[in-house]
Amino acid sequence: MQISNIPLAQSVVLLCLSKGINHVIISPGSRNAPLTLSFANHPQINAYSIVDERCAAFFALGMAQQLKKPVALVCTSGSALLNYYPAVAEAFYSDIPLVVISADRPVERIDIGDGQTIRQKNVFQNHILYSANLYSEVALDISPEDQKIQQKFSEAQKHNEREINLALNTAIEQNGPVHINVPFYEPLYGMVEKTSVNPLEIEPIKEPKTISAEALKKYASTWNKAKRKLVLVGVHEPNQIEQELLDELAKDPSVLIFTETTSNLHHKKFITRIDKLIAPLEVSEDPESEFRQLQPQILLTFGGLVISKKIKAFLRTYSPQQHWHVDTKKALNTYFCLNKHFDVSANEFLQHFLPQVNQPESNYRDSWLEVKERRDIHHLQYIERIPFCDLKAFSKIVTNLPKEQLIHFSNSSIIRYAQLFKFEKEQFIYCNRGTSGIDGSTSTSVGGAVASTMPTTLVTGDLSFLYDSNALWNNYIPKDFKIILINNQGGGIFKILPGAKETKNFSTFFETKHQLTAEHLCKMYGFEYQTASNEEELEGNLGLLYAEKNNKPQLLEVFTPSDINDKYLKDYFKFILP
Repeated sequence: MQISNIPLAQSVVLLCLSKGINHVIISPGSRNAPLTLSFANHPQINAYSIVDERCAAFFALGMAQQLKKPVALVCTSGSALLNYYPAVAEAFYSDIPLVVISADRPVERIDIGDGQTIRQKNVFQNHILYSANLYSEVALDISPEDQKIQQKFSEAQKHNEREINLALNTAIEQNGPVHINVPFYEPLYGMVEKTSVNPLEIEPIKEPKTISAEALKKYASTWNKAKRKLVLVGVHEPNQIEQELLDELAKDPSVLIFTETTSNLHHKKFITRIDKLIAPLEVSEDPESEFRQLQPQILLTFGGLVISKKIKAFLRTYSPQQHWHVDTKKALNTYFCLNKHFDVSANEFLQHFLPQVNQPESNYRDSWLEVKERRDIHHLQYIERIPFCDLKAFSKIVTNLPKEQLIHFSNSSIIRYAQLFKFEKEQFIYCNRGTSGIDGSTSTSVGGAVASTMPTTLVTGDLSFLYDSNALWNNYIPKDFKIILINNQGGGIFKILPGAKETKNFSTFFETKHQLTAEHLCKMYGFEYQTASNEEELEGNLGLLYAEKNNKPQLLEVFTPSDINDKYLKDYFKFILP
């Protein structure tokens, strides 16, 4: 095995491997050659070459999300590193472990006009868990007699090894992004057969956090006195909470449980379509009275960020007396009333909490489940009567998605339409909700597809797809990877937002209307391409999309009329009110 002759590059590779980090996404460059050659040549490393650094970072994000462990990124110096920032921010807010390893010029070359040189030190400081800034090393033979150089070299080596360990351990222990900045002197391409270093390995601390039944006693007492408790679950990994705990929680008539598609939780007594329940209340005859009946005394939250703006507005206006959040890492005061953070997993909390609670008489849950049932009936009636539009297309897509499927949704209107429909337990739902940006949705789904054993479908909008079209410039896309692209010729979500449609130059600067399609991109990148412009074509081509043998990845582009989508979505919430 050949590896760089620069000891610092050797240390980075060996310490990554010592902590189980063996998936590395590399973007081309020269300054990062010692890292590129060392990672790519190592038999225990799965190395991937992706040219576009922004796509590479989101690809790594999707992989890390599925692998449940850090994935490393390697880039050259200069602006290459800055292209990682959108994915770094997403990883920071979504608690996904990424290890960014950037090559750099030595410190004396910064700000003197050297090419491909920027201030890389602490470049992600507002959205990173740890930044390791290493010392440069020169690959040369040091005479044993030159003790001063030996001492300085040894001190630099110790500093670097400590910093690399701290960065990698932080990514593992805290599930988030870290940055290791590695300056190299030239020459960059020297290789040796054996490593010359044996870097210090500092073990990460990964002990599960626990809580005692005694510590929950007073909270269980408060819980038992309340007749209206709302449990709200945001982004959550599939199969992370034991089903028997969820079943026990669902037995309590005083507990109403709200989840979203990205919660990946399923139970017949859970309300999974929050907006379908809340939005009609806004246009009811007496909204104040309706919301007061829904207002909980205690709010218990699990998981990550919540999509629904409706539930956020409701809980900020009709605040609970108590808000408790359960999470091993952080508790965001999303609803401006947070009282308590339980720093443990949902499983750990429920295992010790549920045996202490009783089930008081209450009609809180059942009264709103009745409302939910009526909404579901009206939902089906409305979908049946409307013409072909985004909402109708989404209904057909959800109905035809296979049961065992990894499903990625892009942001904006796509993930919001998804909140109106029911998904199966075997369908694992993902969306980049950390920063909720449209950048990187396709790249993330491709990374997820490569790392997962499940077939993967991306459901995306036209702007999100076109914005991240370099995601298809990727040699690792599985043959069974599918994209369903809903093309309504612009940013349809802006038509839904209050007041936006009446803004001057709306179609140019907000909706950004266009006449582009994915046809030529599919031809260039080797995707099979189909289209649908009405209900019959969509149903037929969805059947073909999942029925045919996969010789290459496939894209189905669904064209919907942009001038009516907002009308039928707004009318939907009025129709399902009764």
